[in-house]
Amino acid sequence: MTTSPQATSPRANAASAPPHLAVVLFSLAMGGFAIGTTEFASMSLLPFFAADLKVDEPTAGHAISAYALGVVLGAPLIAVLGARFARRTQLLALMAVFAIGNALTALAPGFGWMIAARFLSGLPHGAYFGIAALVAASLVPQHRRSQVIGQVMLGLTSATIIGVPLANLIGQAVGWRASFGLVSVLALLTVLLCALFAPRDQAGRSDPLRELGALRSGRVWITLAIGAIGFGGMFAVYTYLATTLIEVTRVSPAVIPFFLAVFGVGATLGNLFVPRFADRALMPTAGVILLFAAVALLLFPLAAGNPWLLAADVLAIGASVSLGAILQTRLMDVAGDAQALAAALNHSAFNTANALGPFLGGIAIREGLGWTSTGPVGAALALLGFLIWIVAWRDASTAQLDIASASERASLKNAPAKPAPPLAPDDRSRSDAVGDPVA
Repeated sequence: MTTSPQATSPRANAASAPPHLAVVLFSLAMGGFAIGTTEFASMSLLPFFAADLKVDEPTAGHAISAYALGVVLGAPLIAVLGARFARRTQLLALMAVFAIGNALTALAPGFGWMIAARFLSGLPHGAYFGIAALVAASLVPQHRRSQVIGQVMLGLTSATIIGVPLANLIGQAVGWRASFGLVSVLALLTVLLCALFAPRDQAGRSDPLRELGALRSGRVWITLAIGAIGFGGMFAVYTYLATTLIEVTRVSPAVIPFFLAVFGVGATLGNLFVPRFADRALMPTAGVILLFAAVALLLFPLAAGNPWLLAADVLAIGASVSLGAILQTRLMDVAGDAQALAAALNHSAFNTANALGPFLGGIAIREGLGWTSTGPVGAALALLGFLIWIVAWRDASTAQLDIASASERASLKNAPAKPAPPLAPDDRSRSDAVGDPVA
């Protein structure tokens, strides 16, 4: 999507922006809060809906994968097909579909119906975040765009601290269906807030073919691969964390929300501080985060027996979520004009990891390797993501050298001709001798 002329002009922004920018950002962030709650709470509720629907927990993990698959397919598809629709219209439609999907999840009579409902719930996920970021950025001058986009994303990180533990408590007290019902109510609240406060805009002017142009870039695909593989390690552990706490750490189910909140604190702190380093060295920071995640995941089996050590390790694993913001910046650098599709594809990669991690972790558990085997599985995924990062980092370094060389050649070509150096005394005498007929 391209921003409208009103969106790119600070003076026009001042005239057309709603009087209460904070209310608009809060409305957009509410959608992120609902999405983050359902995405992560479904993992913590896995033991409860598995028992109710009479499937084993590795099989119940397929519901997590179904949601992730919906995000992976829906994000780019909706970003392209919705390029010609008004952003406000898209926000309302996406959150309405999201509310319906979570309501159907709460009412699912069997596991097959739940798989279908989770897939439907995932379809609007990535597209909503991409469009919400563009709407927020269109309301302020260019130098404040990153700030307001970060405020919208606070809805997602705050969900891991407040929404997920709350949904888990409700799931334990009332039933897991009530938790998904809560998410549906939050989505409907977002529809209401966006209808009241989201700015009215004209139909989009972007060309779907221009958005698809991002798919021709190898650098886009390499960046997406880092997220799709490297993020999988975090999801491998988080999906089965509640069961690990019960079966290995031997804590009461009532303590599970505390550990979920600890993960959320780690994710929030990571998103607050790590991007500061990324602003100075984007790709090196991404590599460090992948190695950091691999170490934290390797320590997971060793820490699982002690609640306090496990809390520290879960905090560290949560901090690795900051990789998402770094990769989003990298995609913006390499996607060219297809910024809307790039924003959506980042969430596709994130949820590819959300499908891959639980799937591989479930295989390890089913093979009898134990609940803590998700840690080594996750570490292997983080290290594989690091190997892909090496390819991307070398490519980025080569590109920078090419740009520097091109700039140097251009400066030499455009530089004024330098005067010839003065002749040495012997050369001057020879020159005079050649030019003097008498000599």
